[in-house]
Amino acid sequence: MTINAMPLVVGALCVMAIFYRYYHGFIAAKVVALDDSRKTPAYTMYDGQNYYPTSRWVLFGHHFAAITGAGPLIGPVLAAQFGVLPGYLWILVGVVLAGAVHDFIIFFASVRHGGKSLAEIARIQISPLSGIVASIAILFILVVALAGLGLVVVNALSESSWGTFTIACTIPIALFMGLYMYRFRRGRIAEGTIIGVILLILAVIFGKDIAHSSLATYFTFPKPKITLFILIYGFVASVLPVWMLLCPRDYLSSFMKIGTIAFLAIGIIIVHPELKMPHITEYIYGGGPIIPGSLFPFAFITIACGAISGFHSLVASGTSPKMVSKESDIRVIGFGAMLIEGFIAILALVAACSLFPGDYFAINVSPQVFETLGLNTVNLDQLSKEVGENLVGRTGGAVSLAVGMAQIFTSIPGMRHLMDYWYHFAIMFEALFILTTIDTGTRVARFMIQEFGGKIYKPFERVDHLPSAIISSALISCGWGYFVFTGSISTIWPMFGTANQLLAGIALCVGTTFIINIGKARYAWVTIIPMAFVMATTLSASWLNITDNFLPLAKRDGFAIQGYVNSLLTAVMMICAVIILIDSFRTWYKVVFVEKKEVRISKEEVVSE
Repeated sequence: MTINAMPLVVGALCVMAIFYRYYHGFIAAKVVALDDSRKTPAYTMYDGQNYYPTSRWVLFGHHFAAITGAGPLIGPVLAAQFGVLPGYLWILVGVVLAGAVHDFIIFFASVRHGGKSLAEIARIQISPLSGIVASIAILFILVVALAGLGLVVVNALSESSWGTFTIACTIPIALFMGLYMYRFRRGRIAEGTIIGVILLILAVIFGKDIAHSSLATYFTFPKPKITLFILIYGFVASVLPVWMLLCPRDYLSSFMKIGTIAFLAIGIIIVHPELKMPHITEYIYGGGPIIPGSLFPFAFITIACGAISGFHSLVASGTSPKMVSKESDIRVIGFGAMLIEGFIAILALVAACSLFPGDYFAINVSPQVFETLGLNTVNLDQLSKEVGENLVGRTGGAVSLAVGMAQIFTSIPGMRHLMDYWYHFAIMFEALFILTTIDTGTRVARFMIQEFGGKIYKPFERVDHLPSAIISSALISCGWGYFVFTGSISTIWPMFGTANQLLAGIALCVGTTFIINIGKARYAWVTIIPMAFVMATTLSASWLNITDNFLPLAKRDGFAIQGYVNSLLTAVMMICAVIILIDSFRTWYKVVFVEKKEVRISKEEVVSE
């Protein structure tokens, strides 16, 4: 029995709108009480580079572009192995009850702490021990997360001159926009936006001409060179002022992202595609060709960012709180950006499930593995011919998503002969998502290293100190670059998923403590419930990754070092999460029971006197 995609898409939009209006409105008004009369760190700590008051919608564009990396695109595509319904239900429930709440609470807490990082908030709200442990955990997790995101874009752009040319063009376009809007024509955001969008569209169109000309060799690179270029980009974007490259590039990318997602949603409503993937597949019990584990807990760590993402807490306590102009903007940005990301995950799942199972698995597993599945391809040869690339064995999820999106776009009347354009447009669309997360993630990690180094050498923590910025950016870039050079999707993505969700659990711990410490303990359930679920699923998945994935990998010839490194990193992250969890429980008990009891006894003594 096939499923029509349109009711799933429309239903998801309705659920998200209702929760934003009522449940998220309740959290903004009652749990934290946003106050526009308070000056934000963008004004109180203004430095013209990192602390910079920014228009709500420009900052929304930056924040949305920064948090929406590969996760909401690749995770649901890989989790389609389990069928349509498991992924759909978790994305929808997770994003409204967990992901959006997680992002908003950490964003607000960081603003109230002067734009400090999650680790610093943990130190202040929980204890110095939790601050140190959180710093270690976050740096480990961030390195793994950036490696997972980087590997996906490397796989997508490798040997693709069209995609590489278009992505390369976004960098000078963004630099031009930054100078145009903040130096040449200060405040003329609309003008800069129109120019930037036109140039970006032209880069996509002329990319085909480049790919079919003698210039193609200058934009066709193997994976190692693509990795090196992305590493250099992350480093440079981390050092330059936010207004010059990072913010305008993310702002420009957000137009492309939101526009593409809107067009994809409209296309689904027009085309009414039938989802060829079963409701639930035989792989929910484990043994799948893409994800070897069972539906629980591996579907939750595979979908990752589409429902809840720990990486978002780093952006929400990194660049964004340093630029927000007033507290009421936090609701639009914190809740709104995550809801759109959840909707993107729904659409990615729909696009992947619109492929025939045989075509889907032929793209996402090696030819040797596909031969053991007993499946036959249906449209794959024709699709390869239409897009102009061999699609067999293009693992990682990015290619199958691009094919699924292109199929939907070309089914719209008048689009039938544009399959190659839509496919490469989708590849560029995915790469934009990922690169905007890499540049922001590298910058966030730079801030954390500077905060940590400032405890040893005070000037090192100054975000405007150029030598400190260069050293810390180089350290983090080389860290995640190592894993991209040495890893594969089967070694990095499981570790990325568990690392990302462990960080979400840690952030929810910190957020819960913040809520309790500001005297709103009666509302702490809004973060405790998702925290309990995320911690349970992710700690289980982490243990299974070590015992069933990484240690067996270490015993294979040629994979010993990688398997042991992955096992060690996962174990360290688990231990850090458990320490913070226990330390948080201690703080909650002290605030809610011990201190409240002491206050009650004191009042009784006054009455008795």
